[in-house]
Amino acid sequence: MQHPVQLFKTLSDETRLSIVMLLRESGELCVCDICAAMGESQPKVSRHMAILREAGLVSVRREGKWMYYRLSPHMPAWAAATIDTTWNCLREETRERLKSALSCGC
Repeated sequence: MQHPVQLFKTLSDETRLSIVMLLRESGELCVCDICAAMGESQPKVSRHMAILREAGLVSVRREGKWMYYRLSPHMPAWAAATIDTTWNCLREETRERLKSALSCGC
């Protein structure tokens, strides 16, 4: 993440913005939980996660067959502040989305 324009381009997609908000709320989620919360297929979510990784917004770790995502601790402070401000506006919607998601048991 080198420039604000890149951040806004990346987050201009509603699916990616929602995923970032879910990660901001939860700290870390497996792909199956993101799919459940978003109501989207695993291939579609994985495609968006690749874009978020390339932008430097998320980091990933593997545990067995599951991939766990979280917001990158290496993103610039201004990008994290923008995400926090956005989350403050969308937190109730994000919490409802998480609450309604079925846990995959990962």
